Amino acid sequence: MRDQMEGSVAVATAVARCRPQVVAAYPISPQTHIVEGLADLVRTGALSPCEYLLVESEFAAMSACIGASAAGVRAYTASSSQGLLFMAEALFNASGLGLPVVMTVANRAIGAPINIWNDHSDTMALRDAGWIQLYAATNQEAADLHVLAFRVAETVSLPVMVCMDGFVLTHAFEEVDVPDQDGVDRYLPAFRARQQLDPGDPMSIGALVGPEAFMEAKLLVHARQLRALDLLPRLSGELAAQLERRSAGLLDLHRLDDAETVLVGMGSVLGTLQAVADASREDGDRVGVLGVTCFRPWPAVEVRQALERAQRVVVVEKALSIGAGGVLGQDVRVALEGLPVEVHDVVAGLGGRPVGVSSVGALLHEVLAGRLDARRPHFLDVNASILAAELDRSGDRAEHGPELERFLADLSGPDMAGRVS
Repeated sequence: MRDQMEGSVAVATAVARCRPQVVAAYPISPQTHIVEGLADLVRTGALSPCEYLLVESEFAAMSACIGASAAGVRAYTASSSQGLLFMAEALFNASGLGLPVVMTVANRAIGAPINIWNDHSDTMALRDAGWIQLYAATNQEAADLHVLAFRVAETVSLPVMVCMDGFVLTHAFEEVDVPDQDGVDRYLPAFRARQQLDPGDPMSIGALVGPEAFMEAKLLVHARQLRALDLLPRLSGELAAQLERRSAGLLDLHRLDDAETVLVGMGSVLGTLQAVADASREDGDRVGVLGVTCFRPWPAVEVRQALERAQRVVVVEKALSIGAGGVLGQDVRVALEGLPVEVHDVVAGLGGRPVGVSSVGALLHEVLAGRLDARRPHFLDVNASILAAELDRSGDRAEHGPELERFLADLSGPDMAGRVS
């Protein structure tokens, strides 16, 4: 049944219906409403049995989930931005130990400077932590992906992040059909631990492994990721049949059959990209959109198949690999290696800067006119003048005060829509 609700409430409800037995919570915007919602469900008995642990840090939250999962129960937490980075050490431990923890990440920019708005810098920074990463384009997908996440995690013995854009989705109110309890129970079996500590036969976990076996231990995680890549389409299809609607799997294809130009993205920006593609079709340009739901494991073969007939690809992404360029764009380039496809890597929306139809439309116009150099990354809606002024000012001269304060003082707030640098 579809109800009008906040994205965070939809996710908390969907997670509760997956019957986690331990929820470890530490608040950080913009994920706080999710763990608050779960706290209410535990308090009222709507989620029972469940141990709700209010811990002292994000590192403690993930450590508690590791302990709970190793003890044989279904464990869940949520985090964002600096909090996700704070638990980084434990994230690698969870995947290395093969523990099927599920975590919601409300994507948010990483400082400095401090910023609470959305981009994908946090999860992209931990793309190699061994966690499966699934990105939601809508709040409906966010709710459904959590049900899929628990099933995938427990099938392949790996932790899963469900990534949803902070504020853009977490705090947005829209109609969501949260999977009902009977449907979730039919799809998601009761948790059966693949490995479980027994107090009657105590042993340590996370033991020291030397050079003779460490590489094999890492390859075990890699093999499980590849297994997840094969399983996700089937498990997503089973969920779609259970829900009687489409369920996000590896990729989301929009008008790709005859597309000459394809826009590629992840998360909530897909709605904007699809709107631009549809408008371009009306103007006679054959434009399609490829949405990436599963970023890790990387579906290279599927991406190549989806894009191999295109003449040009424009990757619009919300993360910057400093010193290199886009992150998603690099993976797309590798997937298309050897094909005569022109790939443009465009970084947009960092720190919550809006990625609007007008800006993406102007970007597409530049690409179709052949005015965008595919050999270097580009940056959408950048105020190049204040950047150049600060670079010039910060040469060899010492200046009083923090450079970021001077940088902000130079902002005059001009309309930047459509600028690509």
